Amino acid sequence: MNNRNITDVFFDLDHTLWDFDRNSRLAFERVFSNHKIALDVNLFIANYEPINFNYWKLFREDQVSKEQLRRGRLQDTFDKFKMKFPLAFIDTIAESYIDELPVDNYLFEGTESILEYLSEKYKLHIITNGFEDVQHLKLINSGIKKFFSTITTSEEVGLKKPNPVIFKTALKKANAMPESGIMIGDTFEADILGAEAVGMQTLFYNYRKEKLPARYKVINSLFEIKKHL
Repeated sequence: MNNRNITDVFFDLDHTLWDFDRNSRLAFERVFSNHKIALDVNLFIANYEPINFNYWKLFREDQVSKEQLRRGRLQDTFDKFKMKFPLAFIDTIAESYIDELPVDNYLFEGTESILEYLSEKYKLHIITNGFEDVQHLKLINSGIKKFFSTITTSEEVGLKKPNPVIFKTALKKANAMPESGIMIGDTFEADILGAEAVGMQTLFYNYRKEKLPARYKVINSLFEIKKHL
């Protein structure tokens, strides 16, 4: 990595800076309580997380719609417990969850200090596949929006990472060249391969402890960014 050429640092948001799993769990606790769903939240989450991860992959590949993602991940998880709900109730739960999600805004350890450190040396940006309104609320409510010069969402662009258009759009908004930008994210296909395809440098936040080819730069905590930038 030639960090002397880097002027702009692009971050993914969920599972990279914003502690999605912790915040999601708290949101589901309130949803289950408010809607009187008689199911242990921890058991639900254990089944929900891999299902949700797969639905997001399908969503990135345009195999499911936003509505199918929000419905399907809930329906498939409840099916594991042989719990059937009317579609209208599933939609109500889905909306309630989206409303609750930006209420808690726990960040990964070191997020604010690393953003402070980087903001003194580089321009910072967000590129996210998350939904426009929710992602902006997360950034505002967590207090970190102030660090970012631009925010690019897949809903705004109409295409999702790893599509090169979303990265090119973000670079254009940042007034940055690909070779002077670096993408930091937790999803190898979407963040790393997508950014690499347009000529950006990359740094993979190995949130899920994956095995990657040796040529990729990897960090296991946000503090390790200082070793590279």
